[in-house]
Amino acid sequence: MPRELITVQVGQCGNQVGLRFWELALREHQGNGGIYDEALSSFFRNVDVRNQQSLAVGAAISSLKARTVVVDMEEGVIAGLLRSEYGEIFDTRMIISDVSGAGNNWAVGFEEYGQKYQEEISEKVRRTAEDCDSLQSFFMMHSMGGGTGSGVGSFICSLLEDQYPEVFRFSTVVYPEDEVVTGPYNALLATHHLSLHSDCVLPIHNKALFDIVALVDSAKGKAQTVAADGRGAYDRMNNIIAHLLNDLTCSMRFPGTLNVDLNEITMNLVPFPMMQFLQPAMSPLYSVLDVKAEARSLNQAFSDVMNPDFQLLKTNPRQGTYLACGLIVRGAATISDMERNIKRLRKEMNMIHWNREGFKIGLCAQAPVNMKYSLLCLANNTSIKTHFLELKAKALRFFKRGAHVHHYTNVMGPGHFEEAFQHLDTLVANYADMENASPAPLRGRITPVV
Repeated sequence: MPRELITVQVGQCGNQVGLRFWELALREHQGNGGIYDEALSSFFRNVDVRNQQSLAVGAAISSLKARTVVVDMEEGVIAGLLRSEYGEIFDTRMIISDVSGAGNNWAVGFEEYGQKYQEEISEKVRRTAEDCDSLQSFFMMHSMGGGTGSGVGSFICSLLEDQYPEVFRFSTVVYPEDEVVTGPYNALLATHHLSLHSDCVLPIHNKALFDIVALVDSAKGKAQTVAADGRGAYDRMNNIIAHLLNDLTCSMRFPGTLNVDLNEITMNLVPFPMMQFLQPAMSPLYSVLDVKAEARSLNQAFSDVMNPDFQLLKTNPRQGTYLACGLIVRGAATISDMERNIKRLRKEMNMIHWNREGFKIGLCAQAPVNMKYSLLCLANNTSIKTHFLELKAKALRFFKRGAHVHHYTNVMGPGHFEEAFQHLDTLVANYADMENASPAPLRGRITPVV
């Protein structure tokens, strides 16, 4: 039976990432002979252009429509989306937009636009879900810095939990560097809500993406701003995220020796509530950004995903404790290749004492486009507390002075900030407890009294 995935792309960042995601998905399915198969049905509906009715699996491809709901409180990005080369795959009936935008304010996005469009969002998600035979999960894509991405994105995540509690919710979120003055506030408030309402969060940092693009370009002697194919740095950064999402969903679309169901990700890699932040790393990133790059060996790819330079969040997992680790390989690899490399790397990884064998591995036979193989690592690692501490410090720098606070409290209750700071402290404390955990001392055998 086909298993479907619905994406909800919110705000400028979410929609630009979404466009790259759908472009890459179409390229991965080009060789299916014009037939609408189960792999395609995971991401797309096949619509009869004559009557707009959905066609069954096995029919010839008529018109593919992405299983997505598009949301932005400004019209510009959506207009560009529809004008793009892949604009026809978006069903205009599943688009929600406004004119003025959320003004880089989480409170406006969550409290005003979320409430204003709640019924319309629910209705479009319902209609998209009714076209699915076996809906497996929702994939959210949005930023944590803008008002629409952080605010409306948080609202939709909580809405999905209320209305579809049995369907897993994955949130791929991009944390800001210093692009928006109120970015730290927005990221703080959004992190609070996502940790409560999302089953799995894949955090990505803009600074990490910039550094990866710069690292690849410096190795190739290119300028960072424009790639060989003419794409700008932001497009290439979005391309990295698109590859991450396609690699994560490869098992539901292609055959493999060890397929990983999406629901198994949360089951195996999230040991406790509110500890669902999985730090992503990928290799070979050189090939993702430059198809002409020299291929790296599979052994090197395994070493890469443990390297701080290849993390999509600015953390160093070598300095933290692994609670669990997911490794998904696509392409020319065998189980023995994976077992050999895991055995080699385990010596360098600090696994928590009660989960020494805490690896979830997947092996998909279909390689990514223009690549021989790829490796995706999803690490539940205590080093993420450094990211949360940095976020708290940035937000506190403004909050202690009362800077920009009135823009938020005019819309939401004043207690939201205190609650979000306390929640962030709890997250840091939880991960610190795991990092400092040690096995209980062995008790000696009880000697019977004679």
